[in-house]
Amino acid sequence: MLDASFHQGASLLGLMPESQLRMVSILAQPDAAYGLETLFQVCSALQRMGYPVAVLDGTARETDAAPGLAHLLAAPSWQHGAPLDTGGAAAASLAVLPAAYGLRRLARQSMDAFAAQQTLQPFFRAYSVLAVYAPAETLAPLVRETSAVPLLIAEGGDHAVQSYRQLKHMAMHAGVPCTVASVVPTDRPASFARAHAVLAALQRCAERHLGSELHTTTLRANHPQDLQRLALQLLENAGTIGAAQVPAAPPFIAPQHTPQFARSH
Repeated sequence: MLDASFHQGASLLGLMPESQLRMVSILAQPDAAYGLETLFQVCSALQRMGYPVAVLDGTARETDAAPGLAHLLAAPSWQHGAPLDTGGAAAASLAVLPAAYGLRRLARQSMDAFAAQQTLQPFFRAYSVLAVYAPAETLAPLVRETSAVPLLIAEGGDHAVQSYRQLKHMAMHAGVPCTVASVVPTDRPASFARAHAVLAALQRCAERHLGSELHTTTLRANHPQDLQRLALQLLENAGTIGAAQVPAAPPFIAPQHTPQFARSH
């Protein structure tokens, strides 16, 4: 069989109907003890509900020893539509890729957020959910003027000012509303009252100074029911990346060896 793509399998993939990839966005807080841990727990909850998840960690830098999104974007063979080789990770464990350099490159080079998101679709179409975890400066260009509702995972009342700065950045540079989830340690029940007070203050500041509505929620750290509730809320606020056509490549191009990018968490 003569095919226009770089291998016969890619041609067949182009004929298969594909489901839309859901993209969820999470703001990374500096020095957050519970933020990244809560993200992984929420993504694991989605995975248990039947939604295979890939995580782009915008706080982790790609290296030759730990390849990630930057390597995917730079490898020519991946531009011909070959999906990420999960090695079974999509069904059994959480795939996490370093993405600090790659997300910055997308934010700089893409004409708009939709173009940036569409660039990611061929790599992650084997998954149901793509979770992008990154600082506000990196995340804003990737969700600008979209239907996304990014999630900010705060930690009680200790990060109120920092949380507001990130909300302000998203309002000014992305024009999207956010949801703030305050994580409270289960061994400190008194922290719930303070967390609610801080969330109420953030809501008032967002409405008064940013002109945007702020959705808030409180959850107990490492509490399965709360994590599942947040996972469903995150899924409800997800944007979608439609399937793209597999582009053709010149015939008789030998496929290049690509390292295993996904690591399990």
